[in-house]
Amino acid sequence: MHALKIVANQWQNLDYKRLRQAAKSAVHDEFGACLSNYMKILHVLFFVFLAVAVTAADSPYSETADANLEIKQALTQAATNQTPIIIVFGANWCGDCKMLDTAMKTGTSAPLLARDFIIVKVNVGNWDKNFDIAKTYGVPLKKGIPAVAIISAKNEVLYVTREGELANARSMGDKGIYQFLKKVTAQAIAKK
Repeated sequence: MHALKIVANQWQNLDYKRLRQAAKSAVHDEFGACLSNYMKILHVLFFVFLAVAVTAADSPYSETADANLEIKQALTQAATNQTPIIIVFGANWCGDCKMLDTAMKTGTSAPLLARDFIIVKVNVGNWDKNFDIAKTYGVPLKKGIPAVAIISAKNEVLYVTREGELANARSMGDKGIYQFLKKVTAQAIAKK
């Protein structure tokens, strides 16, 4: 804007050489400012896209999955070798749910669970999805998430977290989660 004032002042003095130079400088300054703003917008958009991509990658519970269908498919798969199924109720916004998911995928519990169970994750959204499924298996979601139900290949309930036992998964840590899952899965396998 300062450069435009110089152009106006030069125009009054009719010094054409300086006027042309001032106009050129004003255009260059305005173009530079626009380019700078454009680059700032591109940087912001890049970081927003990156944040969305990271968040999507860190989402263990599918927003679009048909949980009833996934459980039905797991029951079909489980029938061939009588493998119990762990149904994990949780949400992507829940830190304890993410901790449990990490422990189940890569923690000390992972080999135990991969060997002996089929795992189905059920998204409860913002407390507005799949409550009917939780009720079917006797899982009191009001006690907290994550919550689990362990069922047999015949769709019989073998174990349910009834008191929010995993709702503090972050405090439990990988070792605590492993100890808990080891104990309840042993009980569930004995019932099978």
